[in-house]
Amino acid sequence: MFARVPASSANLGPGFDVLAVALSLYVEVSLELADRLVVRSEGCGAGLFDDETHLAVRVASSILGHTNFALHVRSEIPLSRGLGSSAALAVAAAAAAGSNSPLAAGVRVDGHAENAAASLLGGLVAATGHDDRALARRLVLDPAWSFVAVIPDQELATSAARGVLPARVPFADAVANLSALGTLIAGLAHHEDFVATSMDDTLHQPYRASLLPYSNDLLACLRDAGAAGSCWSGAGSTMLALVTDDHADDVAIGAREFLEIRGVAGEVRRLQADTTGLVRS
Repeated sequence: MFARVPASSANLGPGFDVLAVALSLYVEVSLELADRLVVRSEGCGAGLFDDETHLAVRVASSILGHTNFALHVRSEIPLSRGLGSSAALAVAAAAAAGSNSPLAAGVRVDGHAENAAASLLGGLVAATGHDDRALARRLVLDPAWSFVAVIPDQELATSAARGVLPARVPFADAVANLSALGTLIAGLAHHEDFVATSMDDTLHQPYRASLLPYSNDLLACLRDAGAAGSCWSGAGSTMLALVTDDHADDVAIGAREFLEIRGVAGEVRRLQADTTGLVRS
């Protein structure tokens, strides 16, 4: 069996643990039954866990009930950069192993549903719930939108990014995020309705800024260069710019200049929204 799924960017500013969009970076998993476990990997994360500890092996074996298979993983999704690499791999591995519920497999690994849902369904999604109770729905995404991803070399573990979040937030901050989320969904559906403040967030980005001291300046740089909005991609370290084609090049150039001036190692990628999600054969 073969399965391919896209990367994802979660939150998109105010949509904390709810919104995600699938992006045009991919992980592919091929699985064939064999006499013993064989693992090959290439691309991002290649060679790090080519044994029974590999996430794809753990997911596939939980479905098959054994490890008598040959597994090949090819990934374009950087690890620990806020691009949903773990959820995407879990969904792809579950699908390649013949699971009827790849979403549940992705949610079990990731802890929440939005990344796995975007990788499975493609496009823009809203998701909630855990394990087999996870629910996901596609939302309208204007095809005029594309993305510039600024991907630092620095990894940022989700556990660390979660660790700086407060247990409680002010009532006014919660209301501000709900207001922004409503206008963001409308603006993502129709680019002409986009409101610049709709990607503002009060629940997670201000608290995570201490982990990447240049993050606020980079987000501002992206907007100054022509992005309609900018945000953390998931828990970081990637920063995401929402762009239309007429501004994408300028935003990418501005991002590269920022990295060079600030001495931040990393890459800048122009990405499209993947509207297909899981491909399985």
